Amino acid sequence: MPTIGFIGTGMMASSLIDGIIAKGLRTPSQIHCSDIYPPAREAASNKGYNATESNAVVCANSEDAIFIAVKPNCVMNACNDLNIHLANVDVDARPLVISIAAGVTLKTLETALPGQRIVRVMPNTPCLVGEAACGFSLGSLATDADRTLVKTLLDAVGLSIEVPENLLDAVTGLSGSGPAYVFQFIEALSDGGVRAGLPRNVSTMLAAQTVKGAAEMVLRTGKHPGELKDGVTSPGGTTIAGVEALEKGGFRAATISAVTSATKRSMQLGGTPEEIIKTRYNL
Repeated sequence: MPTIGFIGTGMMASSLIDGIIAKGLRTPSQIHCSDIYPPAREAASNKGYNATESNAVVCANSEDAIFIAVKPNCVMNACNDLNIHLANVDVDARPLVISIAAGVTLKTLETALPGQRIVRVMPNTPCLVGEAACGFSLGSLATDADRTLVKTLLDAVGLSIEVPENLLDAVTGLSGSGPAYVFQFIEALSDGGVRAGLPRNVSTMLAAQTVKGAAEMVLRTGKHPGELKDGVTSPGGTTIAGVEALEKGGFRAATISAVTSATKRSMQLGGTPEEIIKTRYNL
């Protein structure tokens, strides 16, 4: 199988690599990665990956794809290293470039890497436990084969869905930032359990498992969440009393506002003009 490279081996990149290996899509020896931090390189080496400080070495040894997995302010340096290598490689033989750098647009990447096939990905932190929800968008030169490759690699750590790039900010606001909202909800559920008399550890475990189980029901049954909610809320029962309390507290509106606020902030960080954010997206 062709080799894959990673420029940057932080938590997200490491989780992607671990998932790819666990699914048998590549062997450790087929992974080449670079990082400026010695502990990160040591951790990668201990797993059997080919770790180096040099981006150029990763570029030279990556046949199938190269992930740009660095902070947004380091992306241009990575692109410069890629360009030096790609200048000597026939266009048809170049690896696909996959960016997971937040807020760096396809236009920016394609300008920095002229003639290169590029895909932009928005992953999220549950990637760490193999339960990611990723959105991805193809660049103007990316092919159907590139789409298949990206989806195969991302599905190794969860779920991936292709969206137009103009919706990646919404993906950021929903699934990118969403784990924080859910953690807060789990914490609040646990607090409620403690308030009702449960020990903290028991309350947190029950809260987390309840959220996990409810999510699995949505995914497995394909039913609308409202329909599943109605299946739990018997007339005059305990659940409808709790749902009423959530509605009185503005739970639904607050959740919607969290997603739209995070989406707007993602647009701002990506350089979208305020006028466009307001007129085109009504945010």
